[in-house]
Amino acid sequence: MSKQKVLVVEDEAAIRDMLKFTLSASDYEVIEASNAEDGWKLALESAPDLILLDWMMPGTSGVQLAKRLRQNDKTRSIAMIMLTARDGEEDQVQGFDAGADDYVIKPFSPRALVARIQALLRRQSNDIVDSDVLHSGAMALDMESHRFFVNNEEIKLGPTEFKLIHFFMTHPNRVYSRAQLLDHVWGVNVVVEERTVDVHIRRLRKLLEPVEVADYIQTIRGSGYRFSVN
Repeated sequence: MSKQKVLVVEDEAAIRDMLKFTLSASDYEVIEASNAEDGWKLALESAPDLILLDWMMPGTSGVQLAKRLRQNDKTRSIAMIMLTARDGEEDQVQGFDAGADDYVIKPFSPRALVARIQALLRRQSNDIVDSDVLHSGAMALDMESHRFFVNNEEIKLGPTEFKLIHFFMTHPNRVYSRAQLLDHVWGVNVVVEERTVDVHIRRLRKLLEPVEVADYIQTIRGSGYRFSVN
């Protein structure tokens, strides 16, 4: 079996070297880029399984590159983890809005980062493949083409938002805590903070507001979230 490939886009050579050593020791194939433009070219040419993307780089930022990757058919489904020293909630929202699947704050434990990479790749590989189109109220989710529609209008979702709405549509009318959503959508034992759920719910609602179905996702104070079309 071929090794899974990780593209590291990071302008600091010392961090790139540390990541290459750590990931190679964990049996990943590692390719490197020191800037966003080289990262973009390698993402297209090498088809990595996952991209580790530094936020703060000279010239084009990691956030700008993430948006570009999510807009391209060849790269839109690649797992992506943002690496950054920016730890505010609004910064996380911006990172997830750009298309990141996870958000790791510097300085970080290399072992913890590997655990998050493994969990994200495992979640990607365990995605449900189903030729059926799911319907809930005005929503339709095509699992084969990975496209999402509301009233026949296509809404572009990031990979995590797609998995989240899939879970909601297949588990309606029941309240799920943040911890339960992490287990079901992100995977059991994934090293992700519970507030990550809130960030993705907030992003998903923002995408659903213009088509007037954001209220399908309901906040149950003190308990979690419920999906209901009624």
